Amino acid sequence: MVDQSTSSREIDIEFRGVTKRFDDVVAVDNVSLDVERGAFFSFLGPSGCGKTTSLRLIAGFEQPTEGDVFIGGNSVVGIPSHKRPVNMVFQHYALFPHMNVAENIGYGLRQRSPKPAKQDVDKRVDETLEMVRLSGYAKRRVWELSGGQQQRVALARALINHPTCLLLDEPLAALDRKLRREMQIELQTLQREVGITFILVTHDQEEALSMSDRICIMRDGRIVQSGSPRELYDEPVNRYVADFVGKSNFFSGEVVGSNGSGVTVKLESGQALTGIQPKSAPGLANGSRASIAVRPEMISIKAADEANTDSSITIKGQVMNRIFLGEHSEYLVATEGYGDVMVLSPKSIEHSDRSFVLDDRVALSWRPDAALVLGDA
Repeated sequence: MVDQSTSSREIDIEFRGVTKRFDDVVAVDNVSLDVERGAFFSFLGPSGCGKTTSLRLIAGFEQPTEGDVFIGGNSVVGIPSHKRPVNMVFQHYALFPHMNVAENIGYGLRQRSPKPAKQDVDKRVDETLEMVRLSGYAKRRVWELSGGQQQRVALARALINHPTCLLLDEPLAALDRKLRREMQIELQTLQREVGITFILVTHDQEEALSMSDRICIMRDGRIVQSGSPRELYDEPVNRYVADFVGKSNFFSGEVVGSNGSGVTVKLESGQALTGIQPKSAPGLANGSRASIAVRPEMISIKAADEANTDSSITIKGQVMNRIFLGEHSEYLVATEGYGDVMVLSPKSIEHSDRSFVLDDRVALSWRPDAALVLGDA
């Protein structure tokens, strides 16, 4: 029986067993994936994981050593970049300094053969300027624009040709933190308005989590896990994903048993902790290496002499450091047998309770289902 939900999906980008080698280096290793039409999709991973090469394979700047790449259902292997229905926005925008905003945006249209009439180009430029909220900036020079405005010009230049897919190569990396957050919202809004597929390459987990419908986490040229931001954050398949997506405390050891309440891991210190395995994670046999992962925001912190009634897992320790971050405080607590533990305490909690200072004795606790048992692979 055919899965109707799968067969009815419209796919814009597809990799089938794609491998890309540079001499002895395998940059992309037998990758298969698909990106639905109209999705905001992100490749996420550290430097050298294969994410940028994957983007360049879609753009046509690289050709696969093995496998096939499809755009809109058609194989594009061997087709040069300028003949593919995609456009790319680079990290440094690559705007032409000798052209004004309108000339930059209309550049791609003017390169077409036959060349469109000037009034048609001007009309499209005006429409695209309005789309990116830069009406009235047509005659400005590039150096007269802020970083965020330059980024919108780069987006407009890429969108004016109505590509099937817009490729974004770390386009926000050069912006300061506040402007970067504003542009993340702008990009999300723009993507919903134009309705085309956006594919982002980034090493910034917060950027990927906040903007994407689906994220593909890569390592050593391979896909480790692909899913929605919530799936990757709440149900990582292994320690690598949990460590890369968000912050976690890891308690490493050896699996010593499992039952209906979870999997028990014996730590090097001899202490034992129990957690649950994410549904998507591979099973762990007794004797295998594993880590208990607990997100710092899932841990409550109280004075050592206060009773914790909301959890069956409680460990005691001493505050070694506290960093005030506005909306929350970050504590580093030294514990005996469990190592240093990071805790994020919301400001609302500290408002109603109290904050802790260096050397305070505290009790840390979390619910059993907040602890995930993950393979170390």
